[in-house]
Formats: sequence, structure tokens, C-alpha cells
Amino acid sequence: MSFWQEKVVLVTGGSSGLGRVIAETFAAEGAKIALVGLEKPQVEQAAAEMQANGRQVLGITADITRQEDVDRLFCQTLERFGRLDVLVNNAGRSMRGGVLDTTPEQFRDLMELNLIALVRCTRAAVPHLLEHRGHVVNIGSLASKSAARWVGAYPATKFAVAAYSQQLRLELGPRGLHVLLVCPGPIRRDSPRLYPLEGVEGVPENARMPGTGVRLKTIAPEKLAAGILRACQCRKPELVIPYRARILFAISSLWPTLGDWIVRKKSG
Repeated sequence: MSFWQEKVVLVTGGSSGLGRVIAETFAAEGAKIALVGLEKPQVEQAAAEMQANGRQVLGITADITRQEDVDRLFCQTLERFGRLDVLVNNAGRSMRGGVLDTTPEQFRDLMELNLIALVRCTRAAVPHLLEHRGHVVNIGSLASKSAARWVGAYPATKFAVAAYSQQLRLELGPRGLHVLLVCPGPIRRDSPRLYPLEGVEGVPENARMPGTGVRLKTIAPEKLAAGILRACQCRKPELVIPYRARILFAISSLWPTLGDWIVRKKSG
């Protein structure tokens, strides 16, 4: 029997993209899925398609930047499935723009989604996860470990997710909570994605590409999702893909000037 059989997994941002693939991967292993998204038609379509394949899925439309929506979505999940084993904090977005051209309001708005909404969901989930030695999966980024140019407020929000993940591990790990920080490079998509320029002064056009134009192989979402399941079963603290990015992280920590030179070279 699969490790995930009959376990309950809640995925935010689960109606499309990486979140949908993560939900499908858990469901294929026998898990019950609470699939959360912002757009009702997308949520309903994703849930219906998964149910048609024999998956046990509850689709929930919610704005996780609103506390009342967060409270409601966890009530609905517990009413339907009776327990919670995994929270996947996947909802979030990137941006493009020069750091000084990114306004305080843009920093605040991105922080509200990428960090504060994640905190809201985690606080609601943890009491139930502790009952089953459950898992919090925080989808960060390579930008959680090393900042880059032309991405506005994004690295600041993802560094904050990394710090929050460590705090959770330190305080709640001894009580049985597993916390996994996932730091992937750009994710492969069916069609190329161009990010809008929100702070446009001096930002090169190639910065609109995934990875801000850095020459990195895109990651198959199915491969990343499978890695997340394995990392949860082994209760690993972090999953970094590509693994060699850890070399840059170590260099940047020990020799910041050299780390900055490498980042500029790779992104210019």
C-alpha cells in the first residue's frame, strides 16, 4: 500500500500549473485532495477532471489573502475528509522590475500573497497536522537562497519564506511537524511565459523570461512533484533543484563579492 493512501493533502494554487501537478501526483498515490484556487471555473474544472479519473477531490474557491476565506477552506476540508496530513503552500507569483522602481505598495502586495497568505494557511493547518506527524511543504525558489536582478520584490518575499520555514522546523520539528522548503529553478510550461515588467526602468527584455534569462534547464513539474513526495516521506528539510545551485549558495554565503559576480555573469 502506498505511503500516501488515504492521507489528506491540501494544495493552494492547486487548480493549474505546478500546484495541479502536485495535487495529481499525491492523488495518484491514493491521497485525498483539497484543491484550492482563486478562480472558480478553473477550480471546478480541475476538480471535475481529477474526479473523472477516480480521484477523491474537493475543489475550494478561496482568496487566501483573506483570513475568512482561509478559515472557511480548512473547515470545508475537515468536514469532508476529517483530517489533514499535508499542507502544500504553492500559491504565489513572481514579478519583474528594477528594485528601486518597485514601489513599497508593490512590495507589500507581493509579500501579502507570497508570505502572509502562506503564514495564514500554515497557522490554520498546524494544529491538525501535529495530530498525524504531518507535513508543511513551502514552495520557495532559487530566489529563496540567492537574489537576482530585475525581479523586483520577489527575492525578498521568498527569502522570508525560507526563514519562516526554518523557524517552523526549529520550533515545531520536535513536536512531530515536518517542514519542507522547496527551491526550484524555472518550471517547464506547455507554452513559454513572459512576465510583465512592473518596474520598467533599465530592465532588459530577456528578464521577462523564466529565470530572468539565466541559462538554466527548465524543470519538468512531474519530476519536481515526485521529488516532493519522496522528500516528505524521508522528512527532508529542503529540496533544491538543480542540486548544483547549492554551490552558488555556499559561495555567496562565504564570499559575497564572488557570489555577486557569478550572479551578474549568469544573468547578464
